[in-house]
Amino acid sequence: MLKQIQMAVSLIYPPRCLGCGGLVESDFGLCGACWRETPFIGGTVCESCGVPLPGQADGFRLDCDDCMAHPRAWSQGRAALLYRDQARALVLALKHGDRGDIAKPAAAWMIRAARPLLENNPIIVPVPLHWTRLLKRRYNQSALLAMQLAKQSLLQCCVDLLHRCKRTASLDGKTRHQRFEALGDSIAFNPRQSARMQGQVIVLVDDVMTSGATLTACTDACLRGGAAEVRVVTLARVTKQ
Repeated sequence: MLKQIQMAVSLIYPPRCLGCGGLVESDFGLCGACWRETPFIGGTVCESCGVPLPGQADGFRLDCDDCMAHPRAWSQGRAALLYRDQARALVLALKHGDRGDIAKPAAAWMIRAARPLLENNPIIVPVPLHWTRLLKRRYNQSALLAMQLAKQSLLQCCVDLLHRCKRTASLDGKTRHQRFEALGDSIAFNPRQSARMQGQVIVLVDDVMTSGATLTACTDACLRGGAAEVRVVTLARVTKQ
């Protein structure tokens, strides 16, 4: 009976491409054209931010020039996509277009990119939104990603481990220094979750990493709250052209 219902639903609502809306073979998939326009990250990557690196891994830690020049507060980082082309369109649709359906496949892509970072039973924690932005947007895209990532990897998720105690202006178009200066102490750990954080490995989840200022502020808050280690996973990574 259930199979018949599923078949009927698929006839009425056939699977559509997440990118262009064209017909595809399965739910939450991309058509061939959109797949080719979606820059998935693979191969050798920077251990700190997940950006692709040339050459082959040699068993030693590899960091990109940016991460060597500006060491990260967290221990390891990964990203599933490069923030351009169809990947950028998907991120913006998730963030501003009420496309919560993108979170499920996006989390699967993030798990594939970040599997080593999900060891040791970490707690999955989203980058928080200030309550005024949450009220306007009605959802936190990072929380949607975090909950799906935790569900698919059978890990704990704590959506309120961190909170934004100050609203900051948009970071779009700002320099690296301006981004770090603007965030400052705008993110703090939730004292009600302090006991839960003690000695734990935290995996921070966000939609996009640009300079890393937001993730740095979140990492600092987690370490102040007693976390033993912080790792980061993002759906997409902005890279220098």
